[in-house]
Amino acid sequence: MRLPSRPALIGVIAALALTSCGTGGGSGESSVTLTIAANSIEGGKNAESAQWIKQWVIPEFEKSHPNVKVLFQGSGVDDEQYKTRIALDLKSRTGADVIDLDGIWVGEFAQAGYIKPLTEVGGATVEQWEGWAQIPQAVQGLGIFDGKKYGLPQGTDGRVLFYNKTLFQKAGLPATWQPASWRDIIDAGTRLKTAGVPTPIQLNAGTAMGEATTMQGLLPLLAGAGAEVYTGGKWTGAAQPLKDALGFYQQVYGGSGLGDPKLQQEAKGRDKSFAQFAEGKIGILAESDYFWRSVIEPQAGVAPMKNRDQAVGYAKIPAKEPGGGIRGQDFVSMSGGAVRVLNPFSKNPRLAWDLLAFMHSAAATKAQLAGQARISARTDVNDEVLTADPMLKYIADEVLPITAYRPGVAVYSQVSTALQEATAAVVAGRSPDQAATAYQSTLEGIVGGAANISG
Repeated sequence: MRLPSRPALIGVIAALALTSCGTGGGSGESSVTLTIAANSIEGGKNAESAQWIKQWVIPEFEKSHPNVKVLFQGSGVDDEQYKTRIALDLKSRTGADVIDLDGIWVGEFAQAGYIKPLTEVGGATVEQWEGWAQIPQAVQGLGIFDGKKYGLPQGTDGRVLFYNKTLFQKAGLPATWQPASWRDIIDAGTRLKTAGVPTPIQLNAGTAMGEATTMQGLLPLLAGAGAEVYTGGKWTGAAQPLKDALGFYQQVYGGSGLGDPKLQQEAKGRDKSFAQFAEGKIGILAESDYFWRSVIEPQAGVAPMKNRDQAVGYAKIPAKEPGGGIRGQDFVSMSGGAVRVLNPFSKNPRLAWDLLAFMHSAAATKAQLAGQARISARTDVNDEVLTADPMLKYIADEVLPITAYRPGVAVYSQVSTALQEATAAVVAGRSPDQAATAYQSTLEGIVGGAANISG
């Protein structure tokens, strides 16, 4: 059999390569396939997200990129199972081009080399994206690890202090309340107690409350005392900020009668606190905006309050003292959320970035909300869709610019449990110093010794 000449053979090979693998650089000169992976599936887990990707993102992106075919790789499994699946794909240098990740996984995946900074994958155009100007710097932190941007944040939330205006009026407190310090919260709690309020302050504590203790309680207090649980590659140990945060727990639960210690130990304690707030038995409660939109929502809430809009106020969480919070802030918060990252092993990294940026455009974000009042990562979208809900607009305007996020490293869950145990110790009667010292000992065992701990 006669073989083709060398130039002809090279031409055939090049044509086959372009047909089967795309251009590799994302020039759009031939057919390219991109894949999106998310832990969502139509008719199952996170169905709305799956529908948005399949019914809006894919057809709209393909309209403007006629030579690109986008596929959706949906899952409807346990979060840890999804995480393992994605990690195995990336470890073997396979998987989807655009991938959904929980923000808490970013650091872990980055340290393992499974993901790389967006600019290293998507190129110089990443920094020129118009969306960066619409995402508050603090919110960008959801996708940042060690100062580098690994992912684009999706929707997020914020922690505030909710309070019952009716109980405040009974205690002679203002209907519009914004504490400027921790002392202001304790003082308000004392007046509520004097007025006969059963539980003046509900601050999640102990291990029964789980991550709600850490996110709604300890971490905002730590931020208000000027520290983050993990920064600069080191964990905060038994330093003064932690002792201050635990000291606030002692003021609430150490015999003052401002909080209910037993409630913190019950398996359904958080749910009970929701019901008690709705029944007018709790004066001040630290929670995320989830509490407003899903718990005490007047019609379909878990613990609906028919008069929510009139009876419930909300305020930013103050630093211990004005200017004493992280970054010198007067007020602080904590947020959670998910991100989307690029697969560093994508055969079409530039086009993958185009798809990722498109998924986080204003038009795509509004399409995903589908008319719902939900907080997005984009200021321009929030300004448009949250006008009908002043509380959610308050979170977007006042809280997101000052928020912080949990460290996305593998051992965080163990550290979080240790922090919960420290609050439980204080609720049970141990001093803040004793609880902090015990936490330090546990922390050293988790993170590999005192060399990885500051303070």
